[in-house]
Amino acid sequence: MTSKLFLLTLLCFIFAGYTAKAQGKLVFEKETHDFGTIAEGTQATYVFKVKNEGTEPVVIPSVQAACGCTTPSWTKAPILPGEIGTITAVYNSTGRPGPFYKSITVLSNNSEKPQHVLYIKGEVGPKDLISAITPEQKALSSRLAVGSTSYSFGNLEKGQKPVAKFLIRNTGRKPLIIQGVKSACNCVQYRSSKAEIKPGEVATLELRYAPAMLGEQNEVVTVLSNDLIMPNLRLTLKANVVEAKEAKASKDMIREGK
Repeated sequence: MTSKLFLLTLLCFIFAGYTAKAQGKLVFEKETHDFGTIAEGTQATYVFKVKNEGTEPVVIPSVQAACGCTTPSWTKAPILPGEIGTITAVYNSTGRPGPFYKSITVLSNNSEKPQHVLYIKGEVGPKDLISAITPEQKALSSRLAVGSTSYSFGNLEKGQKPVAKFLIRNTGRKPLIIQGVKSACNCVQYRSSKAEIKPGEVATLELRYAPAMLGEQNEVVTVLSNDLIMPNLRLTLKANVVEAKEAKASKDMIREGK
């Protein structure tokens, strides 16, 4: 073998080894989430977290739910090495009593495993779920306790997405699971520092607020959980939403004819 041919062969092996190693790698925090028993009519929501433990960015072009009862949303921007992305699954339990087990397929450009399948499961109980619960079930239930039920952002520029943090404690006897949040404005997303909050444990509930209207705002956010005594906790986000400085400056220049 000539020296040139040997060098070319060596470079090919090095390049092949590099391309094999230089790739994204998605690792999910969990691949199945159990909502437990939820009342019919609940929009049960869970956020799957995924980390890129590879060496190249990973793009998720598509997330497909197995049925129309589940609506997914996901991180559209490339997930860089070491960063975390999310896949949010919303299950509409209206008119669907009984147990459910649904799959969500995540497609990515990860050459090692371009397809991941996530699952959500649980059971849809009656709309008036509380009245159907026995005293024994109530005694063994998880319990969601929170110190303050309101948070004020003060003055807030439109376009900002600030985060309100609430400390929540499980004072019950079973693990507490935050199942989702609801708001009339559909402008609040959540993240819990713990997927399951064990009895006696404290976790941080983050509510990310994206205001769409100017002026004084009082957004009531309903936190859904597997607490059988109080499955719907209401929190209030307050803000005085003002126009962004850049937008205001631009309007002023137009008004002045500049």
